[in-house]
Amino acid sequence: NRGKQKDDNILEISSIPNPFPELCCSPFASVLSASLLSKETSRKKQVIKVYSEDDTSRALEVPSDITARDVCQLLILKNHYIDDHSWTLFEQLTHTGLGRSIEDHELVMEVQSNWVTEEENKLYFRKNYAKYEFFKNPLSFFPDHMISFPSETHAVVSHSGILQMFLSSSTYPEIHGYLHAKEQGKKSWKKLYFLLRRSGLYFSTKGTSKEPRHLQFFCEFSNSDMYMSLTGKKVSGAPTNYGFCFKPNKSGGTRDLKQLCADDEQSRTCWMTAIRLLKYGMQLYQNYMQPYQGRSGCSPLNITPMRSISENSLVAMDFSGHRSRIIENPTEALSVAVEEGLAWRRRGCLRLNSHGSPIAMSNMGMSIHRSQSWFHHKISREEAQRLILQHGLVDGVFLVRDSQSNPKTFVLSLSHGLKIKHFQIVPVSKYFSLYIQFTDLIQLVEFYQLNKGVLPCKLKHYCARIAL
Repeated sequence: NRGKQKDDNILEISSIPNPFPELCCSPFASVLSASLLSKETSRKKQVIKVYSEDDTSRALEVPSDITARDVCQLLILKNHYIDDHSWTLFEQLTHTGLGRSIEDHELVMEVQSNWVTEEENKLYFRKNYAKYEFFKNPLSFFPDHMISFPSETHAVVSHSGILQMFLSSSTYPEIHGYLHAKEQGKKSWKKLYFLLRRSGLYFSTKGTSKEPRHLQFFCEFSNSDMYMSLTGKKVSGAPTNYGFCFKPNKSGGTRDLKQLCADDEQSRTCWMTAIRLLKYGMQLYQNYMQPYQGRSGCSPLNITPMRSISENSLVAMDFSGHRSRIIENPTEALSVAVEEGLAWRRRGCLRLNSHGSPIAMSNMGMSIHRSQSWFHHKISREEAQRLILQHGLVDGVFLVRDSQSNPKTFVLSLSHGLKIKHFQIVPVSKYFSLYIQFTDLIQLVEFYQLNKGVLPCKLKHYCARIAL
């Protein structure tokens, strides 16, 4: 009884609180509390391999929940690149000849989990200037003949209002037009009238009828990803080179692909942009706005610029007299541009060598351009178009290459109006001529980066083969 009473007294004594509970542990618990561990140490690490345009690669050890934007930021820091918010992670399916730009918010490990082990699929790190261009210039992405609005919308909708309708949850514009669709299990293609609605993509079984009884469901986007065809007509036998398709997640092989083909680049761009907005909605706008956060809440959509960014609003000016004047005569404006090019040539006839002394351009004018990032050596016309397409069909994306048809000339390949145009640069005596004579290609590119001249637009973004 005394022993029992003694035990009762012990139990009645209140326990002393532990001043360091986080250091206490049971044999089955960790010494440090999980709440004290940082998220970086608690996340699992995995290794991914990223390629560049020149097929160099780099292995990165990253957390399992890393996003595509974070991978791009990591590579920018490691390679000391300038972050102009156009870098992107590109997924290329080598076996099927498909590719797409991974959205900034997507998890890289989830993308790789959809790959088939036998296929040598790759991740590329490159620039894509057209990634969010539809927020800046919706006019060229949504042509009037391909878009219609709900019946309750009676007022005329502006192009900025179209984007607001895409991002809202209540209304959604209807995209419609003809597309070539590949029949399941067959090699033939059939041209059908398609309609894109919030519930998915449909095609009409009777001409251009939009009646519900004539509409047949084609595809929905929540469990599939959209890819662009990189091989054109070669692999799938498509009628045009403007193909795209939908690949279900966790799907292997080409049997489950739903392949489509547009008649031109503008039509394909409109369809693919509208589907991206339909699938991701406000998430795309948040991705676009993320680089601008922390800048006094400024939004590129509601800031009134100091001057118009439209090149159509720029005018030719003459500053030779006591007062400046606007040159209204187009012929006079062109002659002034030619004179400015000649003056540009005279000012740059002598350049400095590595020791700082002037040297004659006749000795090095034929080779100085080979060290420039925008110059590509002996690549074909098709290769140049593929490079520009990968960088995005934004006005001003360009490269300079050797001409395949005439070895003594060069070609300026330029993107404008969702089309790629090629301009021949002919050496004249000791000069290079693109309507205006220049002493070297560097001088030519520098001039047209500042002056539109005879080109449809100024040179803005060059295609470069980066190395990792």
